[in-house]
Amino acid sequence: MRTTITLTDDVAAAIDQRRREEDKGISEVVNELVRKGLTVEEPRKRFVQRTAPLGLRMNVDNIAEVLTELEGPYRR
Repeated sequence: MRTTITLTDDVAAAIDQRRREEDKGISEVVNELVRKGLTVEEPRKRFVQRTAPLGLRMNVDNIAEVLTELEGPYRR
């Protein structure tokens, strides 16, 4: 298909530089870039961790004490 598009100066310069580096024609470079752009996945929705108060508060400065509290005095 043949069509006419208008490129901004910065995009045209980047395409021209890439064309010279890869020794390819403008159409070939533009087609490769458009293909890559079309295959990019949509950004995923930001994950937000939901929390709920459990009513349990412990000072974790002393791990042995926390383990004793959680698992009992006869833990392995």
